[in-house]
Amino acid sequence: MGEYLSSQGFTSLGIRLTGHATRPEDMIRSHYQDWITSVEDGYQLLSGLSDMIFLIGLSMGGILALEMATRLNVAGVFAMSTPVRLPDDPRLKFIKLISLFFKYMPKHKPEDPPDQGWFDKQSYAGHKSYPLNPMRSIAELNALMAIMRQDLPLLTVPVFLVHSRDDDYVVKGSMQWIYDHVGSQDKNMLWVAGSGHVIPREPARQQVFEAAADFISRVTSKTS
Repeated sequence: MGEYLSSQGFTSLGIRLTGHATRPEDMIRSHYQDWITSVEDGYQLLSGLSDMIFLIGLSMGGILALEMATRLNVAGVFAMSTPVRLPDDPRLKFIKLISLFFKYMPKHKPEDPPDQGWFDKQSYAGHKSYPLNPMRSIAELNALMAIMRQDLPLLTVPVFLVHSRDDDYVVKGSMQWIYDHVGSQDKNMLWVAGSGHVIPREPARQQVFEAAADFISRVTSKTS
């Protein structure tokens, strides 16, 4: 997605959040404050290159983009597959305690194929991710979601939300809830189909890439 936006003339920076793309042990040591700092670092890098900055995020990246748009001077937010909360589970309130004894949990049920939920199997084959979900990170994600929900009314810059009708990973109704509670008057939703949770790597990606470029162009032109 960053390469596409770059080809359209936009300076793009992909931020690697603390604990990501290294080792699962590094993720366990990460707190949501570290992920916020990662976004701030990326923002400072881009602010030296551009007068207008947009935050684009997928899943937890969407949560961070929405939250950080209330803290940083950005022109707009493009959030994809963004959850508003985790699925109901009585264990959630004890997750930090549980993580002391069980450091990881499987990403899928043993009877399910690893690529379940993916429509583009070739993209999945080249997709890099940790083999297990660190339990501690679930607690940090849950805390970050609570902060985002609380701060959404403070978000006043243009917002564009994207979700797939075939995404079984995120709690249903998340996009509508965010749309209803965000403070911005300039807000849009885009539903896509035939794609799973990781939209930028699924069949609907070109549609989403173009929507992002159009959104940025419109807001930039309006602001100018």
